[in-house]
This record gives sequence, C-alpha cells and structure tokens, in this order.
Amino acid sequence: MRAKGISYDTGFVRNGAISRERFDPDVVRRELTIIRDDLHCTAVRVIGGDPERLELAATYAADLGLEVWFSPYPLELTPEETLSLFADCAERAERVRLRGAEVVFVAGAELSLMNKGFLPGDSETDRLGPLLHEPDPARLRELIGDLSARVNDFLGDAVALLRERFGGRITYASIQLERVDWAPFDIIGVDLYRSAEIAGQFGAGVRALVAQGKPVAITEFGTSAYHGAAERGARCLEIVEYDEDGTPVRLDGEYARDEAGQAAYLRELLETFDAAGVDSAFVFLFALYNFPHRPGGDPAIDLDLASPGIVKILDRGHGLAYPGMPWEPKAAFAALADHYRG
Repeated sequence: MRAKGISYDTGFVRNGAISRERFDPDVVRRELTIIRDDLHCTAVRVIGGDPERLELAATYAADLGLEVWFSPYPLELTPEETLSLFADCAERAERVRLRGAEVVFVAGAELSLMNKGFLPGDSETDRLGPLLHEPDPARLRELIGDLSARVNDFLGDAVALLRERFGGRITYASIQLERVDWAPFDIIGVDLYRSAEIAGQFGAGVRALVAQGKPVAITEFGTSAYHGAAERGARCLEIVEYDEDGTPVRLDGEYARDEAGQAAYLRELLETFDAAGVDSAFVFLFALYNFPHRPGGDPAIDLDLASPGIVKILDRGHGLAYPGMPWEPKAAFAALADHYRG
C-alpha cells in the first residue's frame, strides 16, 4: 500500500458532549510522533467533531511529515449542520495543506446511519433497525435505493462546497449499502470490516473495489480485543451498554480478553488489502479514550475489552512502555508496527 495509516481520535461530538474530555496538546504531539516513529505509519486520519482540535492535530501530524486525512465526523447532525461543519473544516484543512503537507479531506463517515435526514429514526439504532430486520426483499431494495439517492444528492452538494475552499483530494468514508457515486471524488473510500458471514467473499470484494479504477482507501477497519469480536465485524462494539447521554457504562456480559485475536485480524486484513492493490488503509483506531481498561474488578466495567483501540487507556496512572502516557500498547500495536515496517 502507498499510505499506511491509522485513525486518531480527537473526540467525537454527539448532542453537545465530547467523548475525549482531556485533549492535552503535548500528549497529542507525542502520540502522533509514536504513530510515525514506532508504528511506522506514513498517514494518519484525524477524526472528530471539534474543528479546532482537528486542525491542531492535523498541524502536528503535518509537521511530523505524515500525510493527513482531515476527517470531520458528524454525529446526529442535520444535512445543513453537516455542511456548515464541512465548510469550517475545509478552510482549516486548506491552511494545513498550504504549509506544504499532503492533505486529503474526508467528507464525513457513514452519514446515512450516523446522522439525520437520510433514514427515518432519531438514533443510529432506530435507523439501522429497518435495514437489518426488513423481511420483504422488495421493500429493503426500496429503502436502500431511497437512502442512496439522498446520500448522493447530499455528497454532490458537499463536494461542490469543499472544492471552493480546499485544493487537495477529497473522499468519503462510505458503507457499501449507500451505493456512492464516486465520480465527484478523487478517491474511493470504504469502511470495510470482515465478519464471519462474509469471510469467504471478503478478498474478492476488495479486489472488486480496486477494479473500479480510482485509488481505493479503506477508511476504517479493525476489531476489539475480546474473544469472538472478529466474527462480528463492524458490530464488535455492540456489547456495550450506554447511559442516556451516550456515555459507555458497562459491557452486556462477560467476555474473555483476546488481544492475540485482535492482532491477527489486523494482520490478515492488511495482507488482503496489500494483495488486492489498495492505495491506503486506516486502522480504526489508535485509542478510544472513553473506553478505559479496568483490570482486577468487575469484568463488565473493563470497557477496553470492547475498544478497537490498539492501546488500552488506563483508568488511572501512566503506562510503563511509554512513560507519561496514559495507556499501554496491546498486542495489535506490535502487529501493526511489524506489518508497516515491512
């Protein structure tokens, strides 16, 4: 692959609350340096909902020589609110690009599920339900056709707005049921997870994406560090219970830690992407700060088991591998470093 990447979370914003409460610039700079030097990444997808945080992290990454994928991640916004966020972020991304960095703008992620206006429902669960449980194939095709039309109409407007403010390449982090028209984009972007149901067709599916002719970026892939997570694919986080404001509270049962399984999943998918000729891939993700590791007590509150992060956030104190950092690497950290080192 040309660009060996990982996603870096600056904080997801949902209904005014941000998932990463502390955002220490010194920690951010050091984590991005570790991503470059120890993980051997050549690119980083900077994700989140706060434009100032995105620009700060993107600037640090650019100054480190990393290719920057500037990725605002709208959650529960209307189309109008999303366009306003994109306009702000495009101007910030252009400032980073004009510093001499290679910058790609990612025009949101999985908009039809994560935001309002594309599918009926007031939450991601409400919107996803009819797609998962519709028994009538004809009705399901109609639902998918409607959401695809809405998504493509919106993306056409978004790309026009972005081209006015940003001079670099543009992509979108899609899910396949959105049936995106890639003509306005420079790069095909797909969030792609291998689950047990599609494991036999996964490699062929990746090759079919590459065969479309434009560079292909796997904008999101990964799994959690509990036994059986890899078989769930993108649904590996569904073992988490949340409170009313969306804060993760506990797991819905007992799960066995399986860091080796998480590491193996990343290796296998990276090998598949390499073999198929994928241009860029971004592991999801470096750290998920609101899913802390809590060993030695009730296993249901060890939220790190559900986290796809390749480091485990410590509930208190600092790690040993990187003194001063509030985390310890998982087995996936070493696996990714070995693969990207090449």
